[in-house]
Amino acid sequence: MNEITLNVTTRGNGKRAAKDVRKSGRIPGVYYRKGSDPISISSDSREIRPIVYTKDVRIVKLLVDGAQKPIDCVLKDVTFDPVTDLITHFDLQGLADDSLMTFEVPVRLVGTSSGVRDGGILQHMVHKIDVKCLPQDLPSHIDIDISDLKINHSVHLRELNVPKVKFIGNMDQGIVAVLPPRVEDPSKRGGNEPELVAQKGKKDAK
Repeated sequence: MNEITLNVTTRGNGKRAAKDVRKSGRIPGVYYRKGSDPISISSDSREIRPIVYTKDVRIVKLLVDGAQKPIDCVLKDVTFDPVTDLITHFDLQGLADDSLMTFEVPVRLVGTSSGVRDGGILQHMVHKIDVKCLPQDLPSHIDIDISDLKINHSVHLRELNVPKVKFIGNMDQGIVAVLPPRVEDPSKRGGNEPELVAQKGKKDAK
């Protein structure tokens, strides 16, 4: 499991406090854990970006107000500005080593599909999967080998198997598939064009 350290500072509660944090150039967030009061925090935008923009789940080693002992947590939610797409808020969930927890894990496709080599079209429908496990068993990502995936074949959630991890959701959900190649409609090719060119040539010859 990948780990990353994040230094944050505590801030005031409420929308006004969050707005003031954004004006200062920092990003407001909240740390919470079951059985504990939430902590309103803020992060430097440059430090939170590697946690948000990543293809893997990372254990965040959270240091609050310069504390020496980090708090283990994961990114649970993030909000973006609808216009600028900048990060406007983030939520961190504390980990409990002895409790099963639900996580969202990215899916990575490995290999080149034999169906794609035969002209098929790869369709990756699900990019993240919900799983339940202990924090120490949390995978950074789920690899799916598509090397033997042929045209008109797919991989479903029920076919995945990761030790000590339970998948959550519709077990019949397709994760990735290879579709048949598209066949162009002959009626849309402009079949009359060669005839028009030929007619023009005859006219010019007179």
